[in-house]
Amino acid sequence: MSPAPRIALATYDPGQEAISKDRDLPGLVRALAVAGAEPVAVYWDDPAVDWAAYDLVVIRSTWDYSWRVAEFVAWAEKCAQVTRLANPADVDRWNADKRYLGELAAAGVPTVPTRYLAPGDAPDLPADHEYVIKPTSGAGARYAARYTPAERETAERHLARMHAEGFTAMVQPYLKGVDVAGERALQFFGGRLLHASRKGAVLAPGTPYDADKVSHPGIEPWTVTPAELAVAQQALAAVPGNPELLYARVDLVDGDDGEPRVMELELIEPNLFLDLHPGSSAEVVAAIVTAGR
Repeated sequence: MSPAPRIALATYDPGQEAISKDRDLPGLVRALAVAGAEPVAVYWDDPAVDWAAYDLVVIRSTWDYSWRVAEFVAWAEKCAQVTRLANPADVDRWNADKRYLGELAAAGVPTVPTRYLAPGDAPDLPADHEYVIKPTSGAGARYAARYTPAERETAERHLARMHAEGFTAMVQPYLKGVDVAGERALQFFGGRLLHASRKGAVLAPGTPYDADKVSHPGIEPWTVTPAELAVAQQALAAVPGNPELLYARVDLVDGDDGEPRVMELELIEPNLFLDLHPGSSAEVVAAIVTAGR
């Protein structure tokens, strides 16, 4: 009989909030133990953790990494030197910067059209349509806002603030389809479609970029269409190096033509929404245990 796999679920330190926003984590730890593993939830940035003591480290909810990308990527690379890391460190490095959308587009994947403005670039903003500004390393709609051409002065202040803090900005057209069909999240685990969810628009007009936002408004289960699945699979196939992915989430919105486009490809720490899809827990646990053996 093989020994129980020792599995670390890497999460974040909620600090003064005391309670983690990852509602799936406690149940996942319990389910992994029942399945015969030796699981533990640990903070990714805890210097006292001996990552070599684990057979597998799963990046589960490191939801504070996006403001500390260099530190996070360095941790992932060091972790991968002493144990198996899911997803792999090279995937984490690539996926931590949303300029990957440009690579997906170049590979023919339907994506939301995106331009990038790095610190020092002129504030080249649209003058004929509504648009969104957000950072290439953001998460949960932090530092994101939508603007009309008439709000250019406010948008330029937004850019200046981001650039002063070293962030590169993404500028995308605001696709009206999200107000009608919402944003769909297709969750893959163990190489197959696990489940899907749909949420409403996150960015309300006039909401300041530095205001707290509801990350998943009105989220509900969703039945995937053939067109959505095809685009998601196309995006996953375009990840450089064809890596083995334990998990992935593909976020889609409709373009002006009504066809799905990739808004984000989340390969680092996607929310699993297991509380919305409790039937998926068994598949997640089985895939993690298999990866840990």
